[in-house]
Amino acid sequence: MHKDEFHLKFFMCVVQSRQLVRTPQRTAGEASTSSMLIPKPPPKTDILKSLDTMDDPDTVGSIPVFKTEWIMTHEEHHAAKTLGIGKAIAVLTSGGDAQESLPRDPVLILGIYREGYQGLVDGGDHIKEATWESVSMMLQLGGTVIGSARCKDFREREGRLRAAYNLVKRGITNLCVIGGDGSLTGADTFRSEWSDLLSDLQKAGKITDEEATKSSYLNIVGLVGSIDNDFCGTDMTIGTDSALHRIMEIVDAITTTAQSHQRTFVLEVMGRHCGYLALVTSLSCGADWVFIPECPPDDDWEEHLCRRLSETRTRGSRLNIIIVAEGAIDKNGKPITSEDIKNLVVKRLGYDTRVTVLGHVQRGGTPSAFDRILVSHWAVWPSCLETLNLVVLPPQVETVAVLPPQTKDVTKAMDEKKFDEALKLRGRSFMNNWEVYKLLAHVRPPVSKSGSHTVAVMNVGAPAAGMNAAVRSTVRIGLIQGNRVLVVHDGFEGLAKGQIEEAGWSYVGGWTGQGGSKLGTKRTLPKKSFEQISANITKFNIQGLVIIGGFEAYTGGLELMEGRKQFDELCIPFVVIPATVSNNVPGSDFSVGADTALNTICTTCDRIKQSAAGTKRRVFIIETMGGYCGYLATMAGLAAGADAAYIFEEPFTIRDLQANVEHLVQKMKTTVKRGLVLRNEKCNENYTTDFIFNLYSEEGKGIFDSRKNVLGHMQQGGSPTPFDRNFATKMGAKAMNWMSGKIKESYRNGRIFANTPDSGCVLGMRKRALVFQPVAELKDQTDFEHRIPKEQWWLKLRPILKILAKYEIDLDTSDHAHLEHITRKRSGEAAV
Repeated sequence: MHKDEFHLKFFMCVVQSRQLVRTPQRTAGEASTSSMLIPKPPPKTDILKSLDTMDDPDTVGSIPVFKTEWIMTHEEHHAAKTLGIGKAIAVLTSGGDAQESLPRDPVLILGIYREGYQGLVDGGDHIKEATWESVSMMLQLGGTVIGSARCKDFREREGRLRAAYNLVKRGITNLCVIGGDGSLTGADTFRSEWSDLLSDLQKAGKITDEEATKSSYLNIVGLVGSIDNDFCGTDMTIGTDSALHRIMEIVDAITTTAQSHQRTFVLEVMGRHCGYLALVTSLSCGADWVFIPECPPDDDWEEHLCRRLSETRTRGSRLNIIIVAEGAIDKNGKPITSEDIKNLVVKRLGYDTRVTVLGHVQRGGTPSAFDRILVSHWAVWPSCLETLNLVVLPPQVETVAVLPPQTKDVTKAMDEKKFDEALKLRGRSFMNNWEVYKLLAHVRPPVSKSGSHTVAVMNVGAPAAGMNAAVRSTVRIGLIQGNRVLVVHDGFEGLAKGQIEEAGWSYVGGWTGQGGSKLGTKRTLPKKSFEQISANITKFNIQGLVIIGGFEAYTGGLELMEGRKQFDELCIPFVVIPATVSNNVPGSDFSVGADTALNTICTTCDRIKQSAAGTKRRVFIIETMGGYCGYLATMAGLAAGADAAYIFEEPFTIRDLQANVEHLVQKMKTTVKRGLVLRNEKCNENYTTDFIFNLYSEEGKGIFDSRKNVLGHMQQGGSPTPFDRNFATKMGAKAMNWMSGKIKESYRNGRIFANTPDSGCVLGMRKRALVFQPVAELKDQTDFEHRIPKEQWWLKLRPILKILAKYEIDLDTSDHAHLEHITRKRSGEAAV
């Protein structure tokens, strides 16, 4: 999950290195629970060992992984009198803007360069000191509040010399650059020239020897901000998800008018060299065709396109949607424009065809929940720049490249018309998107179903946005494979009552963008109806079952496995696709529908914060869904800038509530006179929403007012987000491919008989892959009483929420981290 994954990576150009040290362990009396991990600068006398004699690092595969563990207390940091090594981080945004471009962690961001590199070159008032209050309202603002510019001066050495002078004079040796390919290339050039720039400044008498010594090395961290998602080596770039939100809002609006007038719409989206936006948009809206620069169409594409459009109309559709990336080309490198496509459709088919060029609307608007969390997560790392888990390099190392080789290789491959190579270099997720698109848009389902298998699809549990997209993908991939596909209404209850019908291609037309569950869904479990379910499996000759739902779907799968001991009819393969706003299904880091619910909560919180900003001195307590799972409360708190988020997984006491009230009392003394507190609906049976509201109201008398909101079932409604549409589509395709193979594997003596543990699985996202895990093996990982997994990855993000709410806590940065695509060179050696 490009966005398939929340375990994200980023690029950095690092650094003339330094000795890693750890402060002596403090005694209990010296230690403070309110200390924050802050980098401690090394003593000047430390001498680094060379790479050849350095202790061997831990490795994952062939990638060296280092752990850095040292602590400087919050008090020690603030006792420092001047900006300098390990104490100041300067931030700039450069190039094209993207939503949520600025990390909101002002604890250590003591310099902000307005207007990008131009501000770095010009200095003066363009360099501002950040305060907590100055960045507190940036969270829900799109674009880049501190400004961005494409700076010609910085491309010249004279401009970089002025930039170096401005850094040295302010004692800043840590720089966070947020931008795309050009911005990070400029950052790497700046770092590589740093020593020479200092030398020139010394010779000119502009800086002293002491200043040159203190600024002898420059740390640069690059955060990739680009709506095109055109940077290889990172799963997602800042702004891409928000751009997809803007695009889908427009596509959904255009779809309604296109259907009214039976029109064909050609929509042009950004993506001069990368077709990610166009490709994901096509999957998310079920487009008839997509043109992207990495995969030019065949030479006779005009014939194929017209045939595809006419077939869609023949099946009963009243509209056609064609998505075009602005950089689309044919195999000869000739541009394919929106107007070219419109003229083709009008001339050959006579369809009423319109063109819409989305343009810069894609860069604007409120950032999505994903982009907010992404930036908040990344912002912690620049703030602990010295404690980043970086490869340790001695001073003689010449370069550490900020750009992974693939980024430039993609452009080169496309220039040389090596399109297959360019597609591979985009990464596995991009290729998976492309393969699923080709199946759904370019492969004709077979007319004959002789020798086909019968697969049933059902929804179970509470409704979640994206369920319909998963059903659509499952049904159509099944039909393409020659299977007979049945849909079951009302979950296991409908399976027991025989509420089953056959679905054709057009049956699921237009389902991708529709929220809720078109099939109907109930929480009923199958155990009490095994006899009726077995009879209907035999009656309808069901040979495989795709179950799309939440914890009930997972529990129902376990019951089906147990039921096989009594009923042979239940010995058919089944797969569970997690779909629930609670994101509490064991075996998967994400569930279909959770992203939509999260964005709904964020939108509501934004509006509530606007209300609080107008009235001043007001605290809102918001109750979210999730059962006992605190995913929504935690992630919404991180995305919306909450002051606290109460969840079941992190027990709290009355003392914690008191501390939160006192924190808000102090906050009301600043210019940010509002508060936001989130509470998971089942975080504590005694500390209810009403209790917390009454407590805050009583303790805040005369200082702030309190209000409460229970968001309720609005979190389950609405159109699915681009992520949920894309995720559900890929999950459905993956599930049906697995199902077809498992049915063939289970065919014995003229019938399907599947009784092995791996014939009943949960399809989940684990790190960067979709994996099938037997439901029986997940039992030990499940807390059945509270309906949550025993281990949940997002709990590690809880400290970030508290740090960004200005609590002083410990933050563990000693986890292993991978550094990928970083080139290291020694003199006389080839790149490692």
